[in-house]
Amino acid sequence: MYIVTAEEMYKVDRETISTIGLDGKILMENAGREASKEVEKRITKEETIVILIGSGNNGGDGFVIARILSEAGYQVKAIQVAPNEKITGDAAYHKEVYRQFGGQVERYDEDIIDTVLQEADVIIDAMLGIGVRGPLRGDILTVTRQVNQQNAYVISIDIPSGLPADEGSADFQAVEADATIMIGAVKQSAVCQHTSSYYGEWIVADIGFPEKLFQAHTQRRLWTTARFKESFPKREVNAHKGNHGRGLIIGGSDPMPGSVLMTTKAALRTGSGLLTTASVKNVISMIAGNNPEAMYIAVPEADGCIAGINHIDLSDYDAVAVGIGLGRKEATAKAIFPALLTFEGPVILDADGLYHLKSYLTDFESRQAPLIVTPHPGELAALMDISVPELLIEPFRYSAAFAKRYHCYLVLKGKHTIITDPDGNQTVESSGNPGLAKGGSGDVLTGMILAMVMQSETIFAGINNACFLHGKSADLLVQEKHSEQDLLAGDVIQGIPEAIRTFS
Repeated sequence: MYIVTAEEMYKVDRETISTIGLDGKILMENAGREASKEVEKRITKEETIVILIGSGNNGGDGFVIARILSEAGYQVKAIQVAPNEKITGDAAYHKEVYRQFGGQVERYDEDIIDTVLQEADVIIDAMLGIGVRGPLRGDILTVTRQVNQQNAYVISIDIPSGLPADEGSADFQAVEADATIMIGAVKQSAVCQHTSSYYGEWIVADIGFPEKLFQAHTQRRLWTTARFKESFPKREVNAHKGNHGRGLIIGGSDPMPGSVLMTTKAALRTGSGLLTTASVKNVISMIAGNNPEAMYIAVPEADGCIAGINHIDLSDYDAVAVGIGLGRKEATAKAIFPALLTFEGPVILDADGLYHLKSYLTDFESRQAPLIVTPHPGELAALMDISVPELLIEPFRYSAAFAKRYHCYLVLKGKHTIITDPDGNQTVESSGNPGLAKGGSGDVLTGMILAMVMQSETIFAGINNACFLHGKSADLLVQEKHSEQDLLAGDVIQGIPEAIRTFS
């Protein structure tokens, strides 16, 4: 499932018509029919349905939906919120078809629209599509405000009217939908923090756009259950522990022993073949009994923090995770980071590791081996010297810029986690729930990424699958025995086996 900007979607649509030869009227019919199927899942024939129809393809979809629902016996009132001269091309064709079927189209009347909307049980928003530029004006703005004041169930077609399809805009007024039926692909703003709430529940209707055109025009996709199943590593009958990765975790300090404990447990639960945790002596004494399956290396320390790792041969390991519970003392970073720069395997940096990374960014820029960074928005904003609001307005652009410049894999954590590879390919993983908004959730994810990167055919697939399992574990736990309030990071670790059994 692809994620597109408005321009990318237009290119796919144009080339489907001009190159593939699929007529625009057929695409509009397909869109209306598929959207109608989704609408019918959410309404009853006892409810009064008002369809607000604008110009362009979105309005044309509205005429098709009005015809199909009317023919199916639903109580439909079609309101055209655009001048007749603006209804042209394929939309005009489908308006006429609707009328030939006996459908009635009422023109927008500002004197009665408020009453019409108040009497509606369901409002279908087919006023504006993905081509919105700038703030709403005139009748569309008035109707949008009125729709948002109603208690009716609101379904938007393709995109809530007034909402930009792309990231990057904060100045807009838009319909606040309860559900959105997107046509062909996910629109970028559906997975951006400041715009996603306008969509409500969303689904994507497949109307026949060729897969190859999406592949040609966008580098963004959703990481779905199907992609997880395709890429999740399967163990061979004769496999042994050495086949599934020798991982090293470097972290922990006297003030923060719990972080590295959770990372260690999560890596083991996610299938790491051999796992070693390097930390200060007190931390090891506290956590070793809880993780007898792991091995431990005590490191030199100063004031309860790591002060050296020179006695560890990093070449013995396939991947290293660094930063969990590390602390922010400069001496700690100096004791660890120079060795990481010469390590030839993947390095995963999280938590305090990201804090220290800023001083070493230039050094890592020239490092050839893979670097994986897992910041939340505040951490990435600090690394890029921008504000968090700036980042959240354009998370895709900033993520791609950072990943390309520093040749790294970037996991920008959030409700819609954006994962970017060094070439700018991006996926979004949207599982999980607010129960993950607690200390320790990121430590668990780091351990899972370490384990999956060592077991997967590609680093990118490993990262995506770790994020997928992390969110799905939380979702299953909340569905079955926990609430979002009481869910703990340690519970997520215990939920990993069920998530693997359910989805793999």
